[in-house]
Amino acid sequence: MRIWFKIWKNNHLLKDTVITNDSDDTRTHKIFNALDQVCYEFDLSKPIWLDATIAEFKRHGKARFYQDNFVETIDFDFLEIHVIEE
Repeated sequence: MRIWFKIWKNNHLLKDTVITNDSDDTRTHKIFNALDQVCYEFDLSKPIWLDATIAEFKRHGKARFYQDNFVETIDFDFLEIHVIEE
């Protein structure tokens, strides 16, 4: 599984990275582990999965984490997660 993470501000891509996980974990565990990795790499607090975020991710295989998803203040518009390969 490959998951692409992007940080956006004012319609500009600030940072991005792809996390690859070929383990035998479940899809959910792979996503949570990748999110943990990228939060460490980008020095972010872990975002909260709101109901709207979960619904968007289930429908499209991607979601955006806005300020509402973070406890701490963020200096960008949103963090996008996108599954690019299962």
